[in-house]
Amino acid sequence: MNRALWHNSSEHSALKLVDPTTPSVNQLKVKSLYSLISTGTERLVAKGLVPEIAASAMRVPYMKGDFSFPVKYGYSLVGEVMNDGPLAGRRVHLLHPHQEMVLVDQEDVFVIPENVPAKRAALASNLETAVNAVWDGGVSVGDRILVAGFGMIGSLVARLIKMMPAVELKIMEKDKKKRQLGREMGFEMVENLEKGYFDIAINTTANGDALQLCIDSVGEEGSVVELSWYGTREVTLKLGADFHYKRKQIISSQVSGIPAARTSRWDYRRRKEVVFELLGSEDFDAHISNVISFEETPAFFNQLRNDEFNGLGCCIRY
Repeated sequence: MNRALWHNSSEHSALKLVDPTTPSVNQLKVKSLYSLISTGTERLVAKGLVPEIAASAMRVPYMKGDFSFPVKYGYSLVGEVMNDGPLAGRRVHLLHPHQEMVLVDQEDVFVIPENVPAKRAALASNLETAVNAVWDGGVSVGDRILVAGFGMIGSLVARLIKMMPAVELKIMEKDKKKRQLGREMGFEMVENLEKGYFDIAINTTANGDALQLCIDSVGEEGSVVELSWYGTREVTLKLGADFHYKRKQIISSQVSGIPAARTSRWDYRRRKEVVFELLGSEDFDAHISNVISFEETPAFFNQLRNDEFNGLGCCIRY
């Protein structure tokens, strides 16, 4: 039996049987081990909040259906190659919706290093997002950095920044349980901010009020990196205070492109290699707060639609 997760409407998800197919000569049959639910993006997809103008750009490899429903979506899967040949038995990472067994082109898989456990490897796609954010923000030695939001992306961004020398890092999070979790993971969690104190603020909350706080928190020539995807929601900002004359910047950061300053030397594979070098650290295990069975996935998406999930990251175990 091979099943995939489908969102049938903005209120309902279900596991559906996948029609059996025979792999072509260049395809791999991969048995899924784990896949990560990217809670921010996948919440918007499950609620039908993908704007039509962004639909083409937000499609992912091996996605089926469309954002007006039904749709099969997801993009960080770890599995074991079942074919004979040089990759037989190897664990691989790929961009694919949540599904028990997949057929994929060999060029679309990345072989996972032996020192990275399968569950931790499922963080790869979201960690690429975090790497891009650090690049886009120009984070450097000794900077004062604010990260707004301690969910999956915010916590991964914070982890990367914490690795840098002499950086002063503070994390703003309104949820009491997440603040406590952040402290347990060794981060400085704050509720009140000093205006104009930070060099760079990174917003991961998908909340306009938090974005405004980020803008107000950076000093002259300071930068705000916006990682959130708001879908169809509108955001109102107050830019009439010191935003203009202090030459503050708002930078959009998104994982689908390499920052322009790096494109002549970097490609997606090199970025993925760096991500898996980073994932050799056990510190990243703490960023997966919940593990569910594949059977529990439809119910989990109901929780996600209702904003009832307040963990960091949720992995599906097959």
